[in-house]
Amino acid sequence: MDRFPFPDDLIDAQREWHAAYRALSVPRPRHATELRRLLLHLSVRIYWHPFWATPAGRSPAARVELRRLTAGDRLADVA
Repeated sequence: MDRFPFPDDLIDAQREWHAAYRALSVPRPRHATELRRLLLHLSVRIYWHPFWATPAGRSPAARVELRRLTAGDRLADVA
C-alpha cells in the first residue's frame, strides 16, 4: 500500500518536469526558452496542486516521496 496516494495528474506533471529539466540541462539545448517556460508552468502546477491541501499531502515527506517516485526514469538514464 502506498503511503502517499498521489493523483495521476500530479505524478505525470512531476515526470514531465524531470524530462524538461533533463532536456534543458544538456549543452546548448534546443528550444531553451520553451523549456524554461514549461518548467515554470509545471512547477506552478505541482506546487499548487490540491493534493498538498489534503492530510496526506501536508507532510514535507510527501514532496520528497513524489520526487523519489518520479526520479526512477532519471536514474535509468544515468545507469
